[in-house]
Amino acid sequence: MTASTPTPAPAASAARRRLARARRRQSLARSWAAYRAQRTGMIGLVLLGAIVVLAIAAPVLVDESALSVTQATGGRMEPPSAAFPLGTDEVGRSVLALTLWGSRISLLIGLTATVVAVVIGTAVGVTSGHVGGWYGWVALRVSDWFMVLPSLVVAIALLAVLGRSMATTIIVIALVSWSGTTRLVRAQTLTVQSRPYLERARALGAGHWHQMTKHILPNVLPLVLASATLLVPSAILMESSLAWLGLGDPNVVSWGSILNRASDNGAVSAHAWWYLLPPGLAILLVVLAFMMCGRALEAVFNPRLRGESA
Repeated sequence: MTASTPTPAPAASAARRRLARARRRQSLARSWAAYRAQRTGMIGLVLLGAIVVLAIAAPVLVDESALSVTQATGGRMEPPSAAFPLGTDEVGRSVLALTLWGSRISLLIGLTATVVAVVIGTAVGVTSGHVGGWYGWVALRVSDWFMVLPSLVVAIALLAVLGRSMATTIIVIALVSWSGTTRLVRAQTLTVQSRPYLERARALGAGHWHQMTKHILPNVLPLVLASATLLVPSAILMESSLAWLGLGDPNVVSWGSILNRASDNGAVSAHAWWYLLPPGLAILLVVLAFMMCGRALEAVFNPRLRGESA
C-alpha cells in the first residue's frame, strides 16, 4: 500500500486561516441580521450616519472663513433669516456654520477619548482578570478608586493643572472614563477563564500572551464594542460640559464652546433662542443616536434583551 502523503504545514495553516475567516464572516452576518431586527438601533444608526456625514462635509457646505470674527457679515444676534438660517452670534457669525464645524471637534474629542479609555480599560481588565494575584488586586483597587471619584470635578482639576487644549481634554476624559470598561472586561475575562477550550490551551503549553490575545480578547471584544458605543455619548457630554464651563480649547469651535459663548454674551436674557438651541439640540441628537445604537448592540450580544429593545 502506498502511504498517504501528509498535508504540507503551509497548506494546513492556510486552510485553518480560511476556515477562521469564514467563521468570522458568518458570525458578523448573524450579528448584523440581529442588529437589523432592532428598530431603534437602525434609527440610531441612520441618525448617527447623517450627523457624521454632515460633520465630514462641513468644509464643503460652509467655508472655514465663516468662523473668523474679522470676516463676520451679520449683525449682533440676528434672528434666523434667508441669509442666516440659524441666526448669528454676538459678533455676527452664522450659528449654522458654527454648529456644523463644531460637530467635527465634539465628535473627534468624544470618539478619540473613548478609544483611549477603552484601550486602557480593556488592557487592564484582561490582564488583571487573567494574571490575578497582587497585580489583579492592585488594578481592581485603582479602578474602584477612579469609579468613585466625581468625574467632572476631577476633569476640571486636571485641566486647571495641565492647561486647556484639545489633547489635554482627550487625555482627561479618557482618564476619568476607563474604569467602567475595566470592571466589565475583568468580569468577562474571569468567565472565559473557566471555559474548557482555555483549559485545553493551558494544558498544551499556551503562554499568558497567547491565551489573552487568541482566546480571551476575541471573546470580550463584542462586550467592549457595546460598552464603547455607550461610552461615546458620555465623553461628548463631558467635553461639552467642560467647554461650557470655559475649560475647552479656546482655539477651536465645539458645541460646548458655542453654548459657553452664548451664555457669556447674554443670549438667555436677549431671548436669542437660535443661538442656544442648535448646539444643544445637536448634542441631544448625537447622544440619543449613540445610546440607541449601544442599546441595540447590547441586545445583539445578550439575546435576553432582544424582546425589550426591538
